[in-house]
Amino acid sequence: MAKQKTASRAAAKTAVKKKWAGHKASAKSSARKTVKSKARGLSAVKAKAAKEANKAVKSKARPKQRIAISHHREEDFKADGLRTYAQYRDLGISQASHGLAQAHVIRLIGPCNPAEVSKLHYHDVEFQMVYVLKGWVKTYMEGQGETLMKQGSAWTQPPRIKHLIMDYSDDVELLEVILPAEFKTVELSS
Repeated sequence: MAKQKTASRAAAKTAVKKKWAGHKASAKSSARKTVKSKARGLSAVKAKAAKEANKAVKSKARPKQRIAISHHREEDFKADGLRTYAQYRDLGISQASHGLAQAHVIRLIGPCNPAEVSKLHYHDVEFQMVYVLKGWVKTYMEGQGETLMKQGSAWTQPPRIKHLIMDYSDDVELLEVILPAEFKTVELSS
C-alpha cells in the first residue's frame, strides 16, 4: 500500500504539473488571441480611415494634367508679365497642369536700371526655382546676401523669402518654375 501511495503521489504531482502547465498555456494562448484580436481591430480601423482619406483626396484631386510642348519662337516673348523690364515666354505649364505650376523663360531687357529693378519683394508661393539659360544676374536674397548667377547656375527661393535683382547682363535669359501658377507678389519699402 505504501508503494501505491508513493505511486499515486507521483501521479498526483505529475497531474498537478500538467494542470498548471496547461493553465499557463491556455492563459498565454487566450492573451495572445486577445492581443491579436485587438490588433486586427486596430488594423480595420486604420484601413477604414485610410479608405475615407483616399475618398477625400480623390474628391479634391486636380483634373488630369495634359502634355505641354513649347518650341522657341521669338514672337512668344511678351511684355505682359510681372515686371516692365522683362519679357516672358510662357511654356504652357500652367494651363496643362490646371494651375498646379507655372514655367516661363524670362528675358530681362538691358541695360539694367538698378533704380527700376532693385526693389525688395517676396512672392507668396510654395516653390520657386530659377535657372540661368544665358548671361548673368546678380541677386540679393535674405539670409544669403549677394550672389552672382551665371549661365548654368540654378537656385531655389524658399516661400516668401525677401529678394531683389541688383544687376544683370544685356542678354540674360532665365527659366523660372513656380508653384502654384497664380500667386501674389508683395513689394517692400527699402
